Amino acid sequence: MMDKILERIKEFETIIIHRHVRPDPDAYGSQGGLAKIIQASFPSKKVYVVGDDEATLLYLNKMDVIDEKEYHDALVIVCDTANQERVSDSRYSTGKYLIKIDHHPNEDPYGDLLWVDTNASSTSEMIYEFYLTYKNNGLTLPTEGARLLYAGIVGDTGRFLYPSTTEKTFSYASELIQYPFSRTELYDQMYETPENLIKLNGFIYQNVEIGEGGVAKVIIPKELLEQYQVRPSEASLLISTLGNIQGLIAWAFFIEEADQIRVRLRSKGPVINVVAKKYNGGGHPLAAGASIYSWDKVDQVMDDIKQACKQFLSKK
Repeated sequence: MMDKILERIKEFETIIIHRHVRPDPDAYGSQGGLAKIIQASFPSKKVYVVGDDEATLLYLNKMDVIDEKEYHDALVIVCDTANQERVSDSRYSTGKYLIKIDHHPNEDPYGDLLWVDTNASSTSEMIYEFYLTYKNNGLTLPTEGARLLYAGIVGDTGRFLYPSTTEKTFSYASELIQYPFSRTELYDQMYETPENLIKLNGFIYQNVEIGEGGVAKVIIPKELLEQYQVRPSEASLLISTLGNIQGLIAWAFFIEEADQIRVRLRSKGPVINVVAKKYNGGGHPLAAGASIYSWDKVDQVMDDIKQACKQFLSKK
């Protein structure tokens, strides 16, 4: 599969790389890291990264603004995006050839060519493996590309704490840190938290509703976001903080946005992406997202999470 991807990259003179909406470091890292590899390896090619800029991730990369005519005869690559409806910038489907590179379950097998590896910790890990496979055949990874890929791996493994972290992940990370970028500066940019977000996190700790069976929920309506002057995407960053609570095995954030209620799900064992699929979402077995359109649906989602937890505990 990687051979075919490299063939297509060599074939096209214009390459446009997309990723998912509401991006995280892996989305930015895999998208930008791949772009840097292609740019360094094939300087004559036009390589663009597109999608809505995310203010909290501008320290990683800034998106290109391109005209629709660039898609004519272009190779389009979508990184880290399981479902077509989550691709940022709908023009992704207007190119001449489409490649999907992802590590989420392949529920929506779109594209002319697909490389999906659910065993990878991140799509950034996959992009680095792509580079390693062909580094003796013309591929070059510049320092900025290494920084982006490392950030993507760190972000999607929760600083190497999540179960998706493997020996390969550590091996790749150890190679990436040999590049001369500042890990200290990168970590500061990734994990420094503004005061208003810290205060919201304090509210969350004081108001998290922990029920029986190790299941919890947090309700974050628009009024609360306005009170703390926090955007929904910023509030979503706080979901992993509940993982330190003793006895908790699954939890959900319900964050009200303008047109929907964004559901963020996390787990320490129960498979929760099956729950997300029921509510217009998906993701990894232990980290997923969904959408509901009425607060009346909250109890239904929580009942499904509790059922998933019961099934998990019954097998232990």
